[in-house]
Amino acid sequence: MNINQPVFARMETADADDPLTPRIYFSIAATLLGLLVFVIGAKPDWFGWDRSPVVGFVQIAVFLAGLALICLGGYISLLTLWNGRERTILSDIGTRLVGTGYVIAVFAGLADIFGMGSQSFPQVPYFGPWQASGVLIGQGIIALGFLLFIPYTFPQKN
Repeated sequence: MNINQPVFARMETADADDPLTPRIYFSIAATLLGLLVFVIGAKPDWFGWDRSPVVGFVQIAVFLAGLALICLGGYISLLTLWNGRERTILSDIGTRLVGTGYVIAVFAGLADIFGMGSQSFPQVPYFGPWQASGVLIGQGIIALGFLLFIPYTFPQKN
């Protein structure tokens, strides 16, 4: 490695003939589908599908599945931005934070099902303020992971 060689190179934009283009389209489609599934799970009354006054297991599972699709689409799109370059330690930490945040969101969302929530097993699972706070903390960690995973480029010094 040449000591005068810049560490960060300019990113090339994708052409229509570029082999990365289908990956970009797939990641955008997965993210948007995930957003739709997440909104259906989180707010089914927006679509006229709310049949219960409480947030139940199916609703929690649907919005967690939507969050998984959002994480998958975001990971694929940001990985495509690296375009074969060697990733930094911060980006590796970011990918692990995305996975960790999703695990935190799943565990917090399904805490009653796992027997760790505010309602014990014979009672109906309840998605209360503690579970909602845990899911929001998990989503915040996911967002931090995506921010660390972005391939930042810096201006070249002459």
